[in-house]
Amino acid sequence: MGGRYLPLTWVLCSLGCYVLANKAEIERHLEMGKQFLAKGQFSDALTHYHAAIELDPTNYQTYYRRATVLLATGKSKAALPDLDKVVQLKPDFTAALVQRGNVFMKLGELKKASADFWAAAKADPSNNEIDEKLRQVKTAEDYTHSADEYIRSGDCDSAEQLLSKAIEFAQWDADLYRKRAKCYEQMGDIQKAISDIRTVTKLVPDSKQALFHMAELYYGLGDVESSLTQIRECLKLDPDDKQCFPHYKKVKKLAKMRGSLVEFAASEKWMECLEKAQQIQKFETNNDAIQLDVFRYSCKCNANLGHLSEAIFECSEVLNKIDENDLDVLINRAEAYILNEQFEDAVRDYEKAVNAHDDSRRAKEGLNKAQRLLKQSKKKDYYKILGVKRNANKREIMKAYRKLAQKWHPDNFSDDAEKKKAEEKFISIASAKEVLTDPEKREKFDRGEDPLDPEAQQGGGHPFHGHPFHGFNPFGNDGGFSFKFNFG
Repeated sequence: MGGRYLPLTWVLCSLGCYVLANKAEIERHLEMGKQFLAKGQFSDALTHYHAAIELDPTNYQTYYRRATVLLATGKSKAALPDLDKVVQLKPDFTAALVQRGNVFMKLGELKKASADFWAAAKADPSNNEIDEKLRQVKTAEDYTHSADEYIRSGDCDSAEQLLSKAIEFAQWDADLYRKRAKCYEQMGDIQKAISDIRTVTKLVPDSKQALFHMAELYYGLGDVESSLTQIRECLKLDPDDKQCFPHYKKVKKLAKMRGSLVEFAASEKWMECLEKAQQIQKFETNNDAIQLDVFRYSCKCNANLGHLSEAIFECSEVLNKIDENDLDVLINRAEAYILNEQFEDAVRDYEKAVNAHDDSRRAKEGLNKAQRLLKQSKKKDYYKILGVKRNANKREIMKAYRKLAQKWHPDNFSDDAEKKKAEEKFISIASAKEVLTDPEKREKFDRGEDPLDPEAQQGGGHPFHGHPFHGFNPFGNDGGFSFKFNFG
């Protein structure tokens, strides 16, 4: 008889040994998970908790520990199934109820959060922390309800304040961010609206509508590159999206034109720059921000082509409507002012640039130059003497010089006083021609230095070093005639 029971005894013994070994293995995984969690090695901790759950899927503590790791790594939604399992296995486990309630509250699922906190309070009536959680849920509900009422009445200022307070409790509630983004749009704060919509795209998978909306808002701001970036993200989700694809084609074409505009301005291809600017303005006629973005570059190109009124207008539009402290535009307008001989305006722009960008070497050097030119303008100005613009070429300078030299030729005057005045005028005209037709001297003068200033010349003396007309024919071979002076 005893022989018949031997196999059964062996089976029971084997089963008992297996259970003991299994329990030991579970305990080992739990202990290793605990150690890795303490060290902040969350991935390793998760590996051991996964193994423990596979060995025993009925242990609520293992699910709770794994949920704790997931919460610590910011994977709150992934932790919810584990917390659900804990509550299913042990409905009165207070810690799991509170943790799940916290997740629900952050997700904006306030009714579920409230239910968990009430269940936790019932299981542990003396826990003051749970009472505080219930108050927080009620406060969040009140803020959300009041914000909705303000939105319905069109009071976005008040709604925005309450939505911001509600978000402090429910920071993973995409709907709150959507509502606040709409309020920011109505309030005209587009950058904040974009920030909230970007948060929505992180909270909600497959956010095509949010990505398209962001692309539209960036486009409205004139930020073509950012608009293109967002619309590409939309097309990754659906290459044939009926909203995103047409917008993509339009923005891609505009971005290419804008890239050429920036490149032409950087490489000093001024005429090509203006042509591309005009092409963009014809392509997009309804977006003021796009037009202003073009002005940031075309104002510099116009200035370098001598279109000073256009340059000053375009730079001013950018400074007045986008950013009054834009360094590049302030410098470009200041340089246009200099070319237009508006030196006081140039000094003001450079002063503003230095104040807003005190680390800018360009601004500081430009201010020094503008101040020298302003000081110089109150003394001798060779451009004014010849009546030419500061960007005049050599041909224009020589043409003006010949005309004035002929007019103020001393031999044209018989009266001694008039002859004396003509001689002084003629010397000034000759000096202006000497400076402005010599690239090195003209460059010095354009920096605010007078290359003919006796104090700046070695040895001093008259700039012509002796008799003002010694060995000098003011008309050269191109003058068509020669002359002599009669001082008698």
